[in-house]
Amino acid sequence: MVVNQGVVAVIFVSQRSKHDAEGYAAAAAEMGAAAERFPGYVGIHSVRGDDGVGITVSFWESEAAARAWKNDATHAAIRDKGRARWYEWYDLIVAEVTRSYSWSRNAAPSAAAPAESR
Repeated sequence: MVVNQGVVAVIFVSQRSKHDAEGYAAAAAEMGAAAERFPGYVGIHSVRGDDGVGITVSFWESEAAARAWKNDATHAAIRDKGRARWYEWYDLIVAEVTRSYSWSRNAAPSAAAPAESR
């Protein structure tokens, strides 16, 4: 996914606890669906290692959209559950995208050149 310059990236780095994996999976799916419907949502990248450390980057059209998502009641309720049950710790970083590239080994030859957002 190439992200346009000026988009806000919310970077969430976390360590999952070993408790309630099913509850976490259900909440994560619910949060993903809610974010996709939320005004200003652009997209998301998310990975988690076998050690439970994960990085999720959500992209928002503006700082105002990212803050509105932070303050959303549904998001806040699940965030509180996460602090109580599913995370040992997390770090959250908010940044503005200045440049973005995308490449895929499986892209067609004409599309394999890196795409860049300026």
